Amino acid sequence: MRVRSSEVAQEEASEPPDSLAVRPPLSLKPPLTNQPAAQPAAPAPAGRTLVPFRPRGPERFPISPETERFRKRFYAEASRENWMDWRWQLRRRIKSLAELERVFALSEDERNAVHQHQGALPVGITPYYASRMSLTDATEPLRRTHIPVGQEYLKMPGEADDPLGEDGDAAVPGLVHRYPDRVLFLVTGFCSTYCRYCTRSRMVGEAGGEYSFSRGQWDQAIAYIEANPQIRDVLLSGGDPLTLADDKLDYLLGRLRAIKHVEFLRIGTKVPVVMPMRVTKALTKILKKYHPLWMSLHFTHPAELTPEVTEATTRLADAGIPLGSQTVLLKGVNDEIDVMKKLMHGLLMRRVKPYYLYQCDPISGSAHFRTSVGKGLEIIEGLRGHTTGYAVPQYVIDAPGGGGKIPLLPEYVVGRDGDDLILRNFEGGQYRYPDPQGGTGVEKMPSQTGAVKGAVRGS
Repeated sequence: MRVRSSEVAQEEASEPPDSLAVRPPLSLKPPLTNQPAAQPAAPAPAGRTLVPFRPRGPERFPISPETERFRKRFYAEASRENWMDWRWQLRRRIKSLAELERVFALSEDERNAVHQHQGALPVGITPYYASRMSLTDATEPLRRTHIPVGQEYLKMPGEADDPLGEDGDAAVPGLVHRYPDRVLFLVTGFCSTYCRYCTRSRMVGEAGGEYSFSRGQWDQAIAYIEANPQIRDVLLSGGDPLTLADDKLDYLLGRLRAIKHVEFLRIGTKVPVVMPMRVTKALTKILKKYHPLWMSLHFTHPAELTPEVTEATTRLADAGIPLGSQTVLLKGVNDEIDVMKKLMHGLLMRRVKPYYLYQCDPISGSAHFRTSVGKGLEIIEGLRGHTTGYAVPQYVIDAPGGGGKIPLLPEYVVGRDGDDLILRNFEGGQYRYPDPQGGTGVEKMPSQTGAVKGAVRGS
């Protein structure tokens, strides 16, 4: 039986029961009207355009001007305190055709696609994230990733509902054990927003079929981890773990940290990008208790790099949590070198290390999002050597059928000439490196003349 959270009525999927609570739930009551009025904000320093948010409590988040205008236009009844409450953001997600049409000028394709939707992967967009999208242009990158179009219903050859074969590697329900020393722990089927290229579209939303997420499933997964001492690394994902209430996340991390052979905890999440106000001081206080804890953040486009997101990543980094980014390469969204470079530079400025650039998984209905692999290699080549190495993610294909992540690089090894390995650098120049032992498996080249520069680094 599914049990609703007492904090947020999550229509698409249930959270574990409220009996896990270790502290009273936070109130959803609106702010009291007899509170003293907020003092006018001081003028912003030159070059800054932020609208400060100063609630009654200790939380302070900036509000970008575009988002503030959006709030006043479409959610005028909501105070800034409401807007900056992540529970309010969840309750007010845009989920229906009527709600979409209230905010966006939908194209006929979008309108028809939303109208015919049924099953898993519902529409869901937080008001905050909607404020980052174009209201009129259906081709705008962030909007394309969250509002359905007709191509979503076309299943092409090679596509599958579970392309990565996760279900086949599930040791117990919700726990994928593919690699020897680490597991993927799917803790919820709920997301604050639903990306249209979602690899786990089969299991998110209330129409997720056989997939359910409960206290019993958690306990079964934890028991499996306890019984397998080779597991040293646990990645929490879903759905999105940061949509869990604080007490439940605290409980879950505490149970896992108590297992002596679990050395390393990770959380995969898009919440700091699409609902940054979720990163409260109370949340970071909980996360700090469970170091070493790392976090993988799902970024897509430079338009996501707002003052609100900067505040969220700052709080997480200041809490000692190393942050990495995972970006899916998407046609017409981020498949240009300049766009990707701007995103990677922006991430580094926010203390997020670019980690993975994923080739889009062949999930059913994703053909309109998938680029060629050659496009991904072109982007990596356009980054490698042309910007700091920290800004170059690892380009990978998560192999269909459960093969795991396979890294891809442009061809920098040209061949061999005698005992020398011939390498190509980012500018296309060729260089020799003495490698008498061989071992790369590359073929010997025809005798070189003066085209290849000197050993190690060249002349």
